[in-house]
Amino acid sequence: MKYQLGEFVRFIDEKREGFITKIIADDMVGVTGDDDFEIPVMITNITRVHGHATNPTTKDSTTQENLVPTTFVEKGIFIAAVTDANKGSIVHFYAINETSYQLSLSLKTLLKDNYKGEFFGELGSGKSVKLHSASLAELDLWPSFNVQVLYYTPLNKPLVKPLEYNIKFKSKDFAGSKQNINLIKLNGWLFRIDEPELILDAQKIKESFFKPSEPEKPIIGKPAKEIDLHIEKLRDDHLFLNKNEILDIQLNFFNKNLEAALVHNFESIVFIHGAGNGILQHHIHKVVSKHPQVKTFMDAQKEKFGYGATKLIFK
Repeated sequence: MKYQLGEFVRFIDEKREGFITKIIADDMVGVTGDDDFEIPVMITNITRVHGHATNPTTKDSTTQENLVPTTFVEKGIFIAAVTDANKGSIVHFYAINETSYQLSLSLKTLLKDNYKGEFFGELGSGKSVKLHSASLAELDLWPSFNVQVLYYTPLNKPLVKPLEYNIKFKSKDFAGSKQNINLIKLNGWLFRIDEPELILDAQKIKESFFKPSEPEKPIIGKPAKEIDLHIEKLRDDHLFLNKNEILDIQLNFFNKNLEAALVHNFESIVFIHGAGNGILQHHIHKVVSKHPQVKTFMDAQKEKFGYGATKLIFK
């Protein structure tokens, strides 16, 4: 019996259940319960919990209605990455077809010179299909994707060459904000695999050589009185980031808002950093203790933030 990442299962020999968060081998998987501990277990010792949807808001591609465009759409094939609705440590990949073509699509993965066929099938116009799932804990071990696409339409249209797309996903690929993906009714990241042809305007290129460039004046927005530095407030892709990347992002956001507060002549500002392990708080205190325009700093509203926020008073 083949199990997939994100499936909800129950242990046969003990009162425990959870989501499959790792495929260890053909006969063994990792199951994570409410305590967030992943336990390796043989597949003979688990059973599916029927009626428990892995992604309850996602419709199967065979039940979705076709989009009926007013004109024939030539471009619009995407790979969508969506974190699991129940376990954010799992990412599901979907193929999205916004063209008017019917597609034959295949996905092969490559890891350490080993190719593996993950998906092959048809994808109708205005439909989506799930291709693959992966664990965020193994982001550095994700395979490379090779997607191949054939186009079909009964209409009188010129031949379209088969499409081949290769990508090796990295954490930086998820640096942008999530967006709503209509076809699967979920928020995620979209990667276009049939980029439209680049059309160059020769006249504009010529003019750009003779037009002197004007330096852009930086516009510094007015920050809020309270700045939340928790990473989930700053980045949608925080699950893809390691500890050093998270700290760098938080400190950059802190410095940016500190300078903005000074530009706008704030008397004070509060940075919410959380208690945690104290590393972010330590770095903030180190910066402000030496800052020439900071008069003093203190724990902010202990009854509200505990020891998880620092208030700065400016000179």
